Amino acid sequence: MSTDNKAIIYLDRNENQYGPAPKCFDVLRNIDSVELYEYSRDFARGVKSRLSERLAKDFGIAEKNVMVGYGGEDILKQAVHCYIHKGDKIMIPAYSWWYYKKISDEKGGIKIEYPIVEGKDSFYYDIEGMIKVYREEKPKLVLISSPNNPTGNRLEIEQLMYVLEEMKDTVVILDEAYTLFYNKDNSHLKKLVEKYPNLIIIRTFSKYYGLAGIRIGFALMGDNHADFNMFSARYLGYNRLTELIGLAALDSADYYSEMREKMTADMDMFFNEFNAMPGFKAFKSYSNFILVEIPEQIKDGLKKYLTERNMIVKFMAEDGLFKHLRITIGTQEQNKLLMKMIKDYLKENN
Repeated sequence: MSTDNKAIIYLDRNENQYGPAPKCFDVLRNIDSVELYEYSRDFARGVKSRLSERLAKDFGIAEKNVMVGYGGEDILKQAVHCYIHKGDKIMIPAYSWWYYKKISDEKGGIKIEYPIVEGKDSFYYDIEGMIKVYREEKPKLVLISSPNNPTGNRLEIEQLMYVLEEMKDTVVILDEAYTLFYNKDNSHLKKLVEKYPNLIIIRTFSKYYGLAGIRIGFALMGDNHADFNMFSARYLGYNRLTELIGLAALDSADYYSEMREKMTADMDMFFNEFNAMPGFKAFKSYSNFILVEIPEQIKDGLKKYLTERNMIVKFMAEDGLFKHLRITIGTQEQNKLLMKMIKDYLKENN
């Protein structure tokens, strides 16, 4: 069966299939040419940008502790390039985004993995094991992803503060790219930034806000990152158009709250449906994707079946996750269609 005339549904990229809020499109419809031909001059008011100023206000921290970048991965890369030199150790999760290893290799860093463990219905950080690795290896920089890609697990605030207290003398990067899909409470950010001066918290507009194409990320930083601030400074300002779109997204809480509810309901649907199927195991996730272990013998056939029907999900191929799918939570229509396709495949190949 082939459906080449139908659009391909990509549920393998962790991109937000609902797209950005209507106010973001209003910005594009009403853009003034001055936003395109003039540099921003927010520095004249003593701030980096309108967006960093707004974020500082929203989170209740000083604007000097906010950094804006070309996507979250841009800030992540800059931080690693700023702090890591050849031979320096960098701690990363055992299961993690491939980009962590890539940027470490760019600087000749030595990658040290710390444990993520499979539990009954979710993966979790082995906190004591993590601290044991930290004490033994004494890394220059620690990367923590919460929620983590691809396992979907997160650190609770009490766990996070326990880890950060142990690592308070080391640069720690907390990647929170996916956190807003399940956690709308931002009250911990001010506390963490003020308590841990070596901490960098990275977020993005790419995931929750559905704005991956315009590349906006930001970091909230403790006071010990003056050199990093200089390293990443944009003296001629930032992209004025994308800043306006980012501000419009921040002004659209109701739109994104409704989207979150739909995605949370579909996450529960996937979790329950897969776990009711013999040979399948879905893991709890606090992101916009779910990790599912499938019977190994159907992997190649299922991949071919879905691909022929223009449905693309991530078939994992890394150590320890060879029998797993990572499925991006799409729209409700897309999610129902995917579930039907998988069940149809099982019926046809029983």
